[in-house]
Amino acid sequence: MAARQRVVATLPTLMRALRKENPKPPNQRSLPSLRRAFSLYDQINLINNVPEDQLRFQGYTDEGFTVNGVTYEGSVLCVGNLIMSWSPKNFSEITGDSLSMFQIMRPIPEILILGCGRYIQHVDPELRRFIRSTGMKLEALDSRNAASTYNILNEEGRVVAAALLPCGVSS
Repeated sequence: MAARQRVVATLPTLMRALRKENPKPPNQRSLPSLRRAFSLYDQINLINNVPEDQLRFQGYTDEGFTVNGVTYEGSVLCVGNLIMSWSPKNFSEITGDSLSMFQIMRPIPEILILGCGRYIQHVDPELRRFIRSTGMKLEALDSRNAASTYNILNEEGRVVAAALLPCGVSS
């Protein structure tokens, strides 16, 4: 019964928040949802469980990403709830050197989500070995789905990292 009261009490706040959403710039696209919603209660619960200080990819363009309402141009590297600019401009520039911070970082993320740009790319075996040597698992995806996957894993409270090229990068 208490859960139902919380849901009913949250509904007006949710509706006001949805009405206040800013319109997206014309070239910005929203990220796909990888989470299935089974009921209104699940959707409300999902929204309420995301802390305001948690990184959340909200959209993307060919040049960058929108995270927590801020637009970032170029490649980004996210670890937990920290985001920073990342130097690689295309997939061939992603090397062990560009990911060397993971050799000294503690705690080590359990997984690195690699956003390859517009399309999934084959990851060089040497880069795979380097990532494995740090203690992380690797998941290579197109950047759009990589950002969505990062949102879900970060929301679950897992220690996760994402290295994302802009979605307009195709090689």
